[in-house]
Amino acid sequence: MDATVDTTPAGIASLRQRRRRTWLAVVGVALVIIAVVTFLWWWLYASNYQSTDDAYVAGDMVGVMSQVGGTVVAIDADETDRVQAGQELVKLDGTDARLALAAAEQQLARTVRQVRTVYANRAQGTAVVSQRRTDLDRALADFNRRKNLAASGAVSAEELGHARDAVNAARDALTAAQKSRAASAALVGRTGVADNPDVQAAATAVENAWLNLQRTTVRSPVTGYVARRAVQLGERIAPGTPLLAVVPLERMRVEANFKEVQLKRMRIGQPVKVVSDMYGGHVEFHGRVAGLGLGTGAAFALLPAQNATGNWIKVVQRVPVRVELDPQELMKHPLRIGLSTVATVDVRDDSGVQLAAAAHDEPVLATSAYDIDRKEITARIAQIVQDNIRDGDAATAE
Repeated sequence: MDATVDTTPAGIASLRQRRRRTWLAVVGVALVIIAVVTFLWWWLYASNYQSTDDAYVAGDMVGVMSQVGGTVVAIDADETDRVQAGQELVKLDGTDARLALAAAEQQLARTVRQVRTVYANRAQGTAVVSQRRTDLDRALADFNRRKNLAASGAVSAEELGHARDAVNAARDALTAAQKSRAASAALVGRTGVADNPDVQAAATAVENAWLNLQRTTVRSPVTGYVARRAVQLGERIAPGTPLLAVVPLERMRVEANFKEVQLKRMRIGQPVKVVSDMYGGHVEFHGRVAGLGLGTGAAFALLPAQNATGNWIKVVQRVPVRVELDPQELMKHPLRIGLSTVATVDVRDDSGVQLAAAAHDEPVLATSAYDIDRKEITARIAQIVQDNIRDGDAATAE
């Protein structure tokens, strides 16, 4: 027999109470399930990842500067252009440098001839010493002969005195010639003309002038993209003036600022996923933790916070974490310095270290763009030296 619904006020109130209890039970069970699922999700997944949206793209802005002063006569690259390491970017007027090189070469030629004269004087001094020694021997022989004859009265005392004076004069002349030869020898030393210090100094001046001429061409130190051009055509620049900035694409990285409470299990080498606002969530960059900062952003600020005040309020600090990205992914999806990103670090493997254990074996950045092959100027210097040595020999022979 079907149960009848109690339509009395007491029955309706009882029915509503039973329904309320049922709904409360259902809601309670649902909340418990949600809490359990949330806890399991946090325990199994979320606790193993640390994420922050306070992360931005960073990179190296390699400055291009001139090593010499001059007037800009050509600019071969502009902003957004890709340049190769060693490529000419700015050309300076080289007139002054060419004139300085010509003057240095002329000075080298003069120095070689002067040193060649010193060597010739040394040879001449040796001959003079031999002559003075011969004169002394002759004077001694004359004196000894007159001294033997003076006993018999064949030679007067006055003549003997003149002979003695001649010996002393010849001996003084020999001493002076020997000192003059020693002075010449001290000037030339044991080296040849080409190895003489004065010639070497003049040759160094020629090489320096040649290098200054080569440096009127300003080259890119790295391969990358021109991010900023500060030089204008016709501008007179001084050595060390910033001309351009080149950003190497493969050196792009992310500076992620994590809260201090997120760093407990963070280690160098842990994998990182980065999503850029530029490309959205469908493009993921993969990288690794390259290093953790040694101070908070507030500590390194231009005006650090002063917490020793009466109205101090604790603020969770953030520490910068450097994330290196995959160069291949950067080539496929280029980033720009300053873009906003979201970085997520997988901290499950926390067996690594928080600080680097050793220094880099190789330079972080290096360039050979400023290495100049000096074979050309070395051969030119040798030719100048030899030409002027031969000219001196020819003049001596004549």
